[in-house]
Formats: sequence, structure tokens, C-alpha cells
Amino acid sequence: MKSFREIFGFGFRYKTLAFLTILGNLSFTVFNLFSLVLFIPFLQIIFKTKAVVIQTPAPIYSGKLSDLLDFISDWYNYTMNQLAIQDPLGALFLVCILVFLAFFMKNASRYFAVWFQSEYRARIVRDIRNDLFNKVLKLPMVYHSNERKGDILTRAGHDVGEVENAVVCSLELIFRDPISIAIHVVTLLMISVELTLFSFFLLPISAFVISRIGKSLKRTAKQGQEQLGLLTSSLDESISGVRIIKSFNAVQFMSAVFRAINFRHQKLTTKTFRKKDVSSLINETIGAGVLMCLVWFGGKQILISGGQDQELTGELFITFIIVFSQLLRPINSISNGISTINKGRVSLDRINEILHCDEKIHEKSNAQSKVSLENSIEFKDVHFKYNSDSILRGINWAVKKGSSVAIVGESGSGKSTLMDLLVRFYDVSQGELLIDGIDIRDLKIYDLRQLIGIVSQESILFNVSVSENISFGDDDPDIEKIKYAAQVANAQSFIDDLENGYDTIIGERGNKLSGGQKQRLAIARAIYKNPDILILDEATSALDTESEKLVQEAVEKLMQNRTSFIIAHRLSTIINCDEIIVLSKGVISEKGTHQDLFSRKGIYYRLCRLQGLV
Repeated sequence: MKSFREIFGFGFRYKTLAFLTILGNLSFTVFNLFSLVLFIPFLQIIFKTKAVVIQTPAPIYSGKLSDLLDFISDWYNYTMNQLAIQDPLGALFLVCILVFLAFFMKNASRYFAVWFQSEYRARIVRDIRNDLFNKVLKLPMVYHSNERKGDILTRAGHDVGEVENAVVCSLELIFRDPISIAIHVVTLLMISVELTLFSFFLLPISAFVISRIGKSLKRTAKQGQEQLGLLTSSLDESISGVRIIKSFNAVQFMSAVFRAINFRHQKLTTKTFRKKDVSSLINETIGAGVLMCLVWFGGKQILISGGQDQELTGELFITFIIVFSQLLRPINSISNGISTINKGRVSLDRINEILHCDEKIHEKSNAQSKVSLENSIEFKDVHFKYNSDSILRGINWAVKKGSSVAIVGESGSGKSTLMDLLVRFYDVSQGELLIDGIDIRDLKIYDLRQLIGIVSQESILFNVSVSENISFGDDDPDIEKIKYAAQVANAQSFIDDLENGYDTIIGERGNKLSGGQKQRLAIARAIYKNPDILILDEATSALDTESEKLVQEAVEKLMQNRTSFIIAHRLSTIINCDEIIVLSKGVISEKGTHQDLFSRKGIYYRLCRLQGLV
């Protein structure tokens, strides 16, 4: 029930658009009924004799509001009857004109509703996707490590679309269809109470069947949408790794994996469609059965009375059948709407799993600003656990401002995790991480990350221009500063050779560039930011031999007067660092300069020997 209220709440984010949509739908319902009821005088002209028509008395309004509709109906019938006496063909022509106008107004009202509904549903989708996108970017790295990217894409695409449909259906389910049913029922009661009560005898059966199908549909829809997430993930992984798939002749293997996932999705989708459609089919079938029972029941009364029954005449009976057939439309719409909303509730639950997910990295309400590093960075008895696995244990380390320090160790020792704690991608499980004596959890996240520049081993670039990648995050980029950063990073030469220079779009993930070119742009991006703290995670590993020396020199210039953390496997690049720490199984096993560690003949010495530095 909570998810239904939330879906309904989305519909009133834009009250004016929602109101205009509802108004259009209600006008559609009223004019649709008018287009049917206006036929009554036409039927009377055909079925009644002139003598009977002459005896029709003129209606008198009692002055009561409750009698207004009856008076209008009687006045219309009386006027048409009188006109039929004087000019039957003219009366018939007038009825046709009035019915045409009623149909025109009905369709114009529907278009009026669709006009505003289009804007209102598009805004809702936009808002949900914006909220979802912002939330995904704010979620901690541990979330992105655990979740499949394809599943997130499915929630932002398919699931948002299902919620969109459910929001539209919720308005119609509450403000259009019930009112339409009420208007039709009142009209049917005015024509014949007995027939109306008889027609409602079998309708609860339809409601019971639809409710059972709806519960089953929700379960199947959830399974299908989860399977769609797997399908999208498989597709994304295969496209991203197409070079490896081809080189290992694994096309058939990956195709078989994809076909298996796709087949399971197809089975669930088929099952969902069948359950969704069967409720409306059952409802229509039951409605048709009730309609035939009405034809039999009402027709029998007319035949038995020989057409002399003054309460249920032939023309009223035909009108009753026509109006009742239109009553089935909103009932069927409710049936379909309930199915759509059930699917939307599943999708909304999946979206809320992201929107309501704990961000973990929270900024305190009284967080301090910090615009520069003044003295030092200190890791004070830092522990970190990933799920239940202990990654870092008892890290104690102080780094003075302006120092260049290196972190080495075997893969999985916690080198990158240590730097992720500094940027607050994760929070320490125990201990403190201090900048100038202030716990980084007491600092504004924006200010903290503005102090830090990162060049990672994997070059992360975006499908925008070269200049936009270098000045990434700057709302007012300086082209001269961009060119300077490119020159220092040894990127100027290949940028000049690009088709549009700095305005060249580099493709998704920078796939129009070579690995070395992408890495030089990443270094230029860090140079442009000009941070106080620099993190280099194997920053030169993707460069070719010719440019590596030039970029290494540029990095050394960049490191001057900055506090630099260098994560390195190639020890030749860190020999001149002020301090080197060696991580082993999450603890600092050695600490010192290159000469100090080398002379101890411990882990660092062994690593140097393996790389031929002895």
C-alpha cells in the first residue's frame, strides 16, 4: 500500500498539470455519455407513433438542485418530441448534429487531457532519473563494487518507464474510471433500477479473479525485471570486453551464455504478458456474459408485456444496453490499470532500493571548510574492514606537507584502499585519518576532495572534448591553463594532430585515443586541478617508452611543493621519494627511505632484487 501511495504522490508533483489532465479525462467521460444518451430522442422518433408523442407533457422544474439533471433530460426529450411532431426529418437532423458535437467534444477533451498528460509524465520520468542519477553518484564505492552496472542501467531505464505508466494509471484509476463508472451507473439506474441491479450480480466475480491475478503478476514482474538486469549486465560486459572475446575465440561461448540469460528473460516476460492480459480478457468475457444475460432478461420483459411496459420501453432498453456496454470500458480500464500499477510497484521498489540506500559517507551538519593543506596528514591507528574481511590493520603514519611518499607491496595488500580512505571513498572502521589535526570526517566532502588530485592506473575519460576532459569539473575553464597542463603532461603533440584539436570528442571512455594518450590526458587533468595533495596510482604504467621519461619529468615537476602519494609496482620510479612504506597483508611492515629499506634486506630488498635493482 505504501508503494501505491508513493506512485500516487508522484502524480501530484506538478499539481496544475495533474489537475488539467484530470479535468480533460472527466470531460471526456461526460461527453462520451452525452454522445450515447442523445440518441434516445432519435430512437423515440423511430419507435413511437405521433399520437404517443403528442401526449408527452411539458416538464416543470421544481427548483431543487437534485432535480436539475432530471429536468434537463425531460426538457430535452420534450423539445425533441415537439420538434418531431412538426418536422421529423428536421428533428432527426438536429439529433445527428448534437451527437456529432458530443463526439467532437469527447475527442477534443481526450486530446486536451493527453496534451497535458504528455508533459506531466515526461517531467516525472525526468525527475526520477535525475534523483536516481544523483543518488548513484553519491553512493559509496562499496556499493558500486557489489552491484552490477547493467542492473543499475535497467532500473534507470525499464523500471522508470514502468513507474511512469503506473503514475498515469493511478490518476485515471482514481479520478477518471471510478467517476466514469458512477456516472454510467446513475444513468443506468435512471433508465431501469431492476436491470441495473441484475447486471451487478456477476461483476464481483470479475473483481475477485482480477485481484488474484494481480498478486501473481507482481511476483512474476519482479523476477522478470531482475532477469533484465542480468541481461543488460551480460550485454555491457560483452561489449566492453569484445577484444578479449575475439582474441580468445570465445564468441560462441559468450553467445551461449547470453542466449541462456535471454531465454530465461523471454520466458518470464511471456509469463508476465500473459498474466497482464488475461485479467482484461476475463473481465471482458464476464462482461459479455452479463450483457447477454441483460439482453435475455430485458428482452423477455418487453416481449411478455407486448411492448406496453411504460417503465422499460424498447428505445430505453436499447439505450440501456449501449450505456452498459460503455460501462465495461472503465471497468476493463481499472483491470488493466491495476495490472500496470502492480508492475509499477515492483519497479518502484527496485528504484527505492537505490534511492533509500544508505550513502554511508555522510557529511556532518557542522562540517568545517578546508581550502589548503598547512602541515601534515596523519593515519592514526587506522583499521578498515570490507564486509567482514579486514583489509587494513593498525596503520600509523604521518606525512609532512610537501613530502613525496611511496606505497609499495604485493597485490591485495591494501595500497589503493589506503588512498581511498584519504579521499573518503570509504570511512575508516576504527582510528582516525587527520589533515592538519582535523579528522577528515569533520571536513566538508567537497573541500576535502578539492584538495586532492588523482591519476589512476586505469585512465577514466569521458565522451566529451579534449579540453573538457582536462578541465573536468571546472564550470569556467581557462583555455590557457588547459594548454599549459597539456604541455606539462606531454600531451600537446598528439592533441595538435587530432582533427579538431582541443575540441575533438574522444569517444566513450576515450576509445578514440591510444592507452598512452589517454593516460597523458589523465595526468593533464590532475595538473589542471593544481591540488595540494596528489595521488599517483601507477600513473605512468600505460605510457610508451618514448613518452614515459618526458611524462615522469612532468610528474616530478608537478610533485614539487605538493604532498604526493605514489602507489607503485615499478620501484625504479620511487627511488628518490622522501619516504617509502611497505604494506603486507594490511599492515605497515617496513618504513623508510630507499637506502634505509634496501640496507635492511627485508621485503623491500626482495622486491628490488626481483626487479633487477640490486
